[in-house]
Amino acid sequence: MAPPLFNWGVKDTHRGTPVVVKMENPNWSMVELEGPEEDDLMTPTSSPAGVSRDKGKGRGKNAKQLTWVLLLKAHRAAGCLTSLAPALWGLVSAVKRRVAAGKTDADTDGGRELENPTVKTRFYSCIKVFLWLSVFLLFLEVAAYFKGWHFVAAGIQFEHFLWAPAFGVKDFFAWLYASWVFVRVEYLAPPLQFLTNACIVLFLIQSVDRLVLCLGCFWIRFKKIKPVPKCGDAIADLESGESKGFSFFPMVLVQIPMCNEKEVYQQSIGAVCNLDWPKGKLLIQVLDDSDDPTTQQLIKEEVQKWQQEGANILYRHRVIRDGYKAGNLKSAMNCSYIKDYEFVAIFDADFQPTPDFLKKTVIHFKDNDELGLVQARWSFVNKDENLLTRLQNINLSFHFEVEQQVNGIFINFFGFNGTAGVWRIKALEEAGGWLERTTVEDMDIAVRAHLHGWKFVFLNDVEISVWKKFNMIFLFFLLRKLILPFYSFTLFCIILPMTMFVPEAELPAWVVCYIPAAMSFLNILPAPKAFPFIVPYLLFENTMSVTKFNAMISGLFQLGSAYEWVVTKKSGRSSEGDLVSLIEKGPKLQRGSSAPDLEEIKEELRRQEQKTSKKKKKHNRIYMKELALAFLLLTASARSLLSAQGIHFYFLLFQGISFLLVGLDLIGEQVD
Repeated sequence: MAPPLFNWGVKDTHRGTPVVVKMENPNWSMVELEGPEEDDLMTPTSSPAGVSRDKGKGRGKNAKQLTWVLLLKAHRAAGCLTSLAPALWGLVSAVKRRVAAGKTDADTDGGRELENPTVKTRFYSCIKVFLWLSVFLLFLEVAAYFKGWHFVAAGIQFEHFLWAPAFGVKDFFAWLYASWVFVRVEYLAPPLQFLTNACIVLFLIQSVDRLVLCLGCFWIRFKKIKPVPKCGDAIADLESGESKGFSFFPMVLVQIPMCNEKEVYQQSIGAVCNLDWPKGKLLIQVLDDSDDPTTQQLIKEEVQKWQQEGANILYRHRVIRDGYKAGNLKSAMNCSYIKDYEFVAIFDADFQPTPDFLKKTVIHFKDNDELGLVQARWSFVNKDENLLTRLQNINLSFHFEVEQQVNGIFINFFGFNGTAGVWRIKALEEAGGWLERTTVEDMDIAVRAHLHGWKFVFLNDVEISVWKKFNMIFLFFLLRKLILPFYSFTLFCIILPMTMFVPEAELPAWVVCYIPAAMSFLNILPAPKAFPFIVPYLLFENTMSVTKFNAMISGLFQLGSAYEWVVTKKSGRSSEGDLVSLIEKGPKLQRGSSAPDLEEIKEELRRQEQKTSKKKKKHNRIYMKELALAFLLLTASARSLLSAQGIHFYFLLFQGISFLLVGLDLIGEQVD
């Protein structure tokens, strides 16, 4: 009789539930494990004749199933154990390479070279002072612990404790420790407890705000609320795939600002040139701020190639890059032909819109003269590349799914994301246009347009009021842009370690563990596939608080680094769907007469890269502030063992390890 697996031509008489288990070991084949049959579930009184003698066979079959499942579990566990040793060895090797290379964030090519030197030095110096002080106090506390000196603040008469000979204070070390106890109880604990309570209040306010946002998102999903244009028939035709009846084609300007984007310029220009919009109603501006002549020529050649294909596309280059991206956009809007266009769509160089992007966004402006902005949601190609991209995807998913959507519907305000949005040009002009005074031009223009009465796609038909301004100022700016970075860094990176050395100031366990875990759970809801990373995400958020706090200080006090623009290097990656879309829907491109020049430029580019490969080689590096904070938190975790504070110990331990991984640059892209 043939095995069941190959019995394809025979009528299936199996009435159980088959379970197919594939063993990863090549010495094993695929095995079918049968579930309980109907006869096995019958009671003895209702069993037909002859069934009772098969019970032993059924039990044996179930025992075999259990054996196979246990073998499978053991096989997988053994595979995990065998992979631990190579993983640990790889981690140790990476740490050795970091230390041997000696590359730090202080190097001129480290990505933080534009950070204000004064702020960076003072910030790092403060962290080092806390670190060395904590190490000294740890040795002091450990020595006192082994001497059996466990002083409690309550009931101690410090004046007798310090000076009375009857108390037994004789040697210098005992006097030093007694003085430390006195100082921390009388002078350090009260202000530290006050600061702790203040941060707890801010923490609770921010947690309530996060909870309200999530409840608003649930309500939107429950009621199926989404922005619907006033001409609902046209968008319904688009969603059903019928775009023949679509007749709203206003004049649209598309801008692609870029700077030295030699990895992604072809993808972005190609995607925009394939937008499904009448050519006579569309103008594309490639706003190139590149300072590399080779990159400039490559982008110019790409624009000329599409011009030969019939695309209405222009190339613009500024010699003087005043105002960075905002200055680039402002310069482009000063062209005389802009007056002929009603809307402008903006895409960064690493964005590839789908062909129907304009049809799905511009339609919202029809019969809605008060609408100033339509913002589209982003999608990410490399969100599963490494741990860092997974954790960043959680934040970005929460931002678009919860913050942007809920703020737009209930608070009547959300920030422009700087790309993948369509503006009414009249709204930009009335708001004062792009200003070079800031590098966060997207938020700046959104605030000014909103205060001028322009509505965004999620806004209700409500006039601007004092209550609306209060919501914008308090919730959007004060709470989420100032309070959040301040308390998250101060509470978990400074106050918590200090309370270990000043135990008279207490930080409740629910602040350290329970509420942060609940907030992380809410944050991760928009990205349910990331639930296995909820604990790393909680630690990652506190680790990122250092960068957020530093940025907040620089921007709040208008320091030099707040006005510097660092262009993020793009990898040029595109999703498979985007590439297929461009191949199927886009025209078949030919090089034509521009091929020889383009090939020569590419060859020149390769030669330049070979010459400068050693100087500009990409490196992983050590981040000194994060590394110092790692040792500070680990020192505090060791001190918490003396006070038997379990939750605080584990939090400080794992938070210190996360800072250590970030400080050694081990969670992002690893460069060999």
